[in-house]
Amino acid sequence: MFSINDFIPSNYTHSVEKGEFQWSAPSNIALVKYWGKKENQVPANPSVSFTLNNCKTITKLAFAKKDISTALNVIDSGFSFDLLFEGKPKEDFKPKIHKFLERIEVYLPFLKDYHFTIDTQNTFPHSSGIASSASGMAALAMNLMSLEKELYPEMTDEYFYQKASFLARLGSGSACRSVKGEVVVWGNQANIDGSSDLFGVEYPFAIHDNFKVFQDTILLVDKGEKQVSSTLGHDLMFGHPFAERRFAQAHENLDKLITVFREGNLEEFIKVVESEALTLHAMMMTSMPYFILMKPNTLQIINAIWKFRSETQIPVCFTLDAGANVHVLYPETVKEKVLQFIQDELVGYCQNGQYICDEIGIGAVLL
Repeated sequence: MFSINDFIPSNYTHSVEKGEFQWSAPSNIALVKYWGKKENQVPANPSVSFTLNNCKTITKLAFAKKDISTALNVIDSGFSFDLLFEGKPKEDFKPKIHKFLERIEVYLPFLKDYHFTIDTQNTFPHSSGIASSASGMAALAMNLMSLEKELYPEMTDEYFYQKASFLARLGSGSACRSVKGEVVVWGNQANIDGSSDLFGVEYPFAIHDNFKVFQDTILLVDKGEKQVSSTLGHDLMFGHPFAERRFAQAHENLDKLITVFREGNLEEFIKVVESEALTLHAMMMTSMPYFILMKPNTLQIINAIWKFRSETQIPVCFTLDAGANVHVLYPETVKEKVLQFIQDELVGYCQNGQYICDEIGIGAVLL
């Protein structure tokens, strides 16, 4: 059983003056939703997600050892970093990164020894309503782990990826599911050996061909900022009248998906995934204070998908994140028909007709 102390290094065997790395890390879409967390970004219930392929963050990390001040013979004791988004300074992102560095310093004790230049960009439109915190924090964690591996080359690959996922989680909970692919479980689940609250693990069981190269077309319904942040939403699960039952339901649905993934049962997959999406939003609507992140067009799209599926028997379904956008999920075998349906009937509900075609991917990649 892992504990957080397993990620505190004892000593490094090498030194590095300067260098740079570049990693890409994708977004992910949860099928069983994580909503509600304990201290230190520990999830109140387990979740499972598809790792995406096209929606990703690309982050370059340049680092150089700080100069020792000859006059005082001390090193500047704070975190030192510049943050660029798409090549331009991005001051309003800096507090979030600073908080992240504070959280992870005990696990990466070299952080204050270097000045970092973090240059990051997304492959999807900024403010598109797609959560970039998962892909962004995962990409940054991969870069920092690459530096730690230079300092301690004896590190195993397994440890490297587990610790990267562990660190990413401390920046954004769902980021721990963006390190690996194609299907990732985060949170202790009795029937999944190796599952952990501390990091995401690759789904360990058989996955039927029906779910290989699964498609996710993201309909951008509303690109504005959410009126309630996910962090606040998670906090509202404390004292929520339905919280305990919801947490139990997540375990039950994850168990159901084990059978679904093995047998390739698309009908059961649709039931679990759509129920999970609606339950997530039901939790928001029944918290105190209560709030609604769906928009009228979200509901129009859901109803249109239900009608299309009923009339054609094509196994297409939806899921939602904590926002108004709709993820349309379907097997690659029906891609042509579903994309035609989206263009004919759903594009009109998207802001500026925008949608993004994505599919299952493999996780973070060193560039």
